[in-house]
Amino acid sequence: MLEDILRAGFRELELPLDETALRRYRIYYENLEQTNRVMNLTAITGEEDAARLHFLDCAALLKLADLRGKTLVDVGTGAGFPGLALKIACPEIGLTLLDSLDKRIGFLRDTCEKLELTDVTCLHARAEEIPDGLRESFDFASARAVARLNVLCELCLPYVRPGGAFLAMKGPELKQEIREAYVALKTLGGTVEQVYDYTIPGTDVTHSAALIRKTGPSPSRYPRRWAQIKKKPL
Repeated sequence: MLEDILRAGFRELELPLDETALRRYRIYYENLEQTNRVMNLTAITGEEDAARLHFLDCAALLKLADLRGKTLVDVGTGAGFPGLALKIACPEIGLTLLDSLDKRIGFLRDTCEKLELTDVTCLHARAEEIPDGLRESFDFASARAVARLNVLCELCLPYVRPGGAFLAMKGPELKQEIREAYVALKTLGGTVEQVYDYTIPGTDVTHSAALIRKTGPSPSRYPRRWAQIKKKPL
């Protein structure tokens, strides 16, 4: 079932999908389901929902940006979404997965080993505590998170080099969040270049994603400590 849904969904998205990617999505799904029994990784379970609401949802980002040969940091990656799902669809991505929970990073390392992906970096770190050498070093940052866009911009844009972009996956309320994020975007050197509205293949679920271009450097004082971000978001 999972393979059939992915074949049809990638066709609908007009994206390529080969047998290696299909095999890797199957391995990813099975490891996710098995680990989810003992660790809270995702509320989305079962082949159909995982195929559509995880894998196809993440793959839709490839309609927004060409990631081939580019470096991507997935901030607050959780169980690897969207970063690892994108890497399977587009192996040419230079991927870094970053999460604050070491157990999740352990799951991701194990999954990458099972997927025979030896070129993925899995980092245990808080998003606002940028590891040495990573500030403004990536072509792209991504986030698929419940935080408001102004908060995500402060957490993600400082990772992106000027000229690169932040890919923000959100629900249908994105345009309102963009208006709310005006100060954050102006402060952190970001400009909304494109908004991509899409329906996940085989569902009536509509999501939006924004490509936020890094048009200038982010001031070194950002991101602030998490308590400050929560208390007084930009």
